[in-house]
Amino acid sequence: MCNLYRARTTQEELRTSTRAMVDGLGNLEPVIDVYPDRLGPIVRNNGGQREMVHVRWGLPTSRQALFEAATKRADKLRAKGKDVDFDALLRMEPDRGTTNVRRTDSKHWTRWLGVEHRCVVPFTRFAEPDPNWGEGTPNAWFALDETEPLAFFAGIWVPQWESVRKIKDGLQTIDLYGFLTTDPNNIVKPIHWKAMPVILRKGEEVETWLTADWPEARALQRPLPDDELVIVQRGPVTPSGGLL
Repeated sequence: MCNLYRARTTQEELRTSTRAMVDGLGNLEPVIDVYPDRLGPIVRNNGGQREMVHVRWGLPTSRQALFEAATKRADKLRAKGKDVDFDALLRMEPDRGTTNVRRTDSKHWTRWLGVEHRCVVPFTRFAEPDPNWGEGTPNAWFALDETEPLAFFAGIWVPQWESVRKIKDGLQTIDLYGFLTTDPNNIVKPIHWKAMPVILRKGEEVETWLTADWPEARALQRPLPDDELVIVQRGPVTPSGGLL
């Protein structure tokens, strides 16, 4: 799954490409590498307006997954002879977030698939670890073409979710986002055979994702055609940034 991407863009380009009405980005860095559980720029539907804003990458993990993690932690504590308040333990179970969403028919995700929870995530290239290089597993980077034009992932966002991202920080209430994945096309498959992000290339696809009822929007959860994606970088990188 995609856990690293880059956005090289400007606020004006984002505004023009998405018809955003509200700019809450502040000063947008011209190039951003976005990692899980970090802030990334998105354009979201929010209260009837289309808004550009920074949000934390990583949607709420399912209750079942957190329950299983808390159960394992409780078992380890009991094995050491410690008393366990399981409800309190579950409430404080760390959740670093789910970056990518594949099963949109899951009850965990269906509550956030409506227009009011949709967003688009700007990117110019995205990475997948390349197992073909063996030790170190450097990233392969993908883009629409060699010029790395602006495109978008089809995303969803969740407002004011209470969770523990890190134990040291305790409970936090924050906005979160992630994006959909689908079957990989033949460009991505040799490197990552499980999935690729759902990519929106054109203005009408962005508009459909942000405005259409779910059956029409769901049709966008498909692989990008092979001839519309290229590998722009592959292999280990030297300290100076060049390829070995």
